Order: sequence, then C-alpha cells, then structure tokens
Amino acid sequence: MTLYTYPENWRAFKAQIAAQYSGARLKVASSAPAFTFGQTNRTPAFLNNFPLGKVPAFQGDDGFCLFESNAIAHYLSNEALRGSSPQAQSQVLQWMSFADAEIIPPASAWVFPTLGIMQFNKQATEQAKEEVKKVLSVLNHHLNTRTFLVGERVSLADISVACSMIWLYKQVLEPSFRQPFPNVTRWFQTCVNQPQFKTVLGEVKLCDKMAQFDPKKFSDMQPKKDGLSKKDTPPKKEKAGKEGGKPQKKKEEKEAAPAEEEMDECEAALASEPKTKDPFAHLPKSAFVMDEFKRKYSNEDTLTVAVPHFWEHFDKEGYSIWYGEYKYPEELTMTFMSCNLIMGMFQRLDKLRKNGFASVILFGGNNDSSISGIWIFRGQDLAFTLSDDWQIDYESYAWRKLDPDSDETKTMVKEYFAWEGEFKHVGKPFNQGKCFK
Repeated sequence: MTLYTYPENWRAFKAQIAAQYSGARLKVASSAPAFTFGQTNRTPAFLNNFPLGKVPAFQGDDGFCLFESNAIAHYLSNEALRGSSPQAQSQVLQWMSFADAEIIPPASAWVFPTLGIMQFNKQATEQAKEEVKKVLSVLNHHLNTRTFLVGERVSLADISVACSMIWLYKQVLEPSFRQPFPNVTRWFQTCVNQPQFKTVLGEVKLCDKMAQFDPKKFSDMQPKKDGLSKKDTPPKKEKAGKEGGKPQKKKEEKEAAPAEEEMDECEAALASEPKTKDPFAHLPKSAFVMDEFKRKYSNEDTLTVAVPHFWEHFDKEGYSIWYGEYKYPEELTMTFMSCNLIMGMFQRLDKLRKNGFASVILFGGNNDSSISGIWIFRGQDLAFTLSDDWQIDYESYAWRKLDPDSDETKTMVKEYFAWEGEFKHVGKPFNQGKCFK
C-alpha cells in the first residue's frame, strides 16, 4: 500500500501512525524519485485516481484509492483504534471532527506566519490565540480524569488530535502559555512518546520560546514566478504606485482567516513547478515505430502478423527488452486484486505509453499466483529511472534485460505476446493477461 504526501505533512502522520498500530504495511512516497509534490500530483494518472490532486492520497495494492486524511487513517486502523463499541466509535469521530473544525483553523492562522508561509495579521493572530486557549481548556477539562481521549488506550481520536497540535507545540505553545493546561501537555507528551508515534514523528521537542513572524523569511518563501522570486524581481517590474498596494492589502486580510484546507494550499503555492521535459530526449531517433507495431498487435493476429512484424522492424540499438517478475508472490491473494495491482501500475505509467509496451500475465489462482511480463522500452536502460513519475511500482519487480538475439528471448516474446505457450520458467498455469500499450 502506498501513501503519497510531501515531507512533514501532519495530515499524513495520522495514517502513518495508525498503520504502526495496526501493523499495516505502508509505503510512504514523499520525495523524489517516488513522488514529487507539485509535479507528480498534477499528472493525468494521479488526477485520474485523486481528482483534487491533494495529498495525502492512498492507493492499495489492489488499486483501491482514498483521499482525505481521516478516511485514510480510519482505513489503516484496527478495531482498537476505531473504537470497540458504537459509542466509542462515535466518540472517536467526535474528536477527529473537533480537531478539523476547532483546532486546525486557529492553529493555522497562528502558526503559518511563524513558518513564513502566510502573511502576519496581528488581529487574526490574537484572535487565533484566544481560540486556541478555548480549545486547550476543553481538552484540559476532558483529560482531568482520563489518560486518553476515548477509553483506556490510544485511539484514532488521540492520533488525530495530537497530530493537529504538533506545530502548535513545536512553534508557539511556550511554557507560560501552556502552563494553565497541564493535562493537555501531559496527554500530548504521553502520545508522542509512544513507540508507534516516535517511529513516525521522531523526537517532538516542545518550544521554549514562542516563534514570531519574520518578514524577510516570508518574502524569501514566496513562490517563484517565471524563475524569479519576489526579491529577485527586477525593479522595473515592481512599479505598482498607490493603486498597487490596495489589492495586496485585501489579499493579506483574506489570507489571515485560513480555511481548514489552507495548509495544503500553502504548501502547494510553495512547491516548485519546473517544466516537464521528454525523458527520452537524449536518445537518438529510432527506425522502429512503436505505434505501428501496436496497431498490428491490436488489430491483427498475434502469432502470424504482430510477432513477425515486431522482429522484422525491432531496433535492438534503439530499444531494449526486459523481463519483469513481481517479487512478492506470497502477498498475492485473490486474482482480481492481483489484476488491479497490474492495472494500477499501468495507470501510473501513462506518459510512458508512447515509448513503451508490455504484456504482463497473471499465472495461477487465488492464494497461489505470480505476476511476470515482457516489457519493451526505448533505450538500453530501465525506462522507470528516467522519470520520478514512473518509479512508484518498479522496485516491487525483479528485472532482467534480455538478449534480443537469443532463442530464449524469441520464445518468451512469442508466449507473452500471444498469452499462450508452455511458460516453462513459471510453473503455474496461465490465468489472464494485461497489455500496456
């Protein structure tokens, strides 16, 4: 299972910590080459699964997709985290909603300016401080006779509320501010020092002094436009006059009251957006026309037309042939889930279609299957390494480059393209095939 996010995303922490408690095997794609925020999440393949393009976003090995951090954390939790009774489950949901509606808005208005990702507004900050005090008072009263928010052990309520308060405690809740709320601080430190929390968060150090807004840091953090940040913009483009200041003031006032989702929007504004380039641009042109072969393969007989056409026109200098085998067959259960695994990979490789082709086969049946296939790429290296967007799945496969002149390769190409043959190297019967074209 894969969780797409950017580094240090507190929303993603909820899902990661829940997975630590439940034992779910979760792969976190938060940096290149697996995932680049501002790039990967704007690709057609990503938007097909997650229309808003926001993270965290979750995709299971069976292709099951979820967005919204609470839903992902709930899915990855066990019964103990979700609540063992209808009452407990409702209380967990109550505190998760409390975190989203009551903690995040004032926390964002107060903390974001100290991080340099939002303009400072004194009135909004003072109002946020008062709202945070109210929130802390509610929690402090509730925790006066309780170790955790719901029941006698950590639940998804504790995970959600604690994660929503991480930046408050790290940036602005200095000792004098948090002193009236000892139960909350005791509870927070209990949570973040649990092994499952520490595995994800590391050491969480409470701030010694309330962080303040730094105008220079804010200026430096502004998103670049046309390759220039605000401080790099030539003077002649900064002429705004008296009229130029008024819209900026309105914008700053609007930013002073962030909505719950503003954290993602702020991060998105800060993300770099370099123009994408053709990963194969460095390779010389090839006489092998991939589209022509694909038309033959799709519309005419495989064994009598498509395979002979392939070998007649294949350019072994410009293209390479690879055998890929899924490395974890013991994890494959129901065949429909295994097929979803294959198709999920194809979906995420959408931009590779022009320069790639694959025939991948599922062998065997439920709880006794394997996945392997033949891949054709432009160039002599694994194409997955050429683009960050293509590196989500390929490490789950063992890859072997094939010699196009060998009899073994000729046989494997024929069998995998036709979905029929002895498949002596597999040892399991053919179940079904999928094509990437």
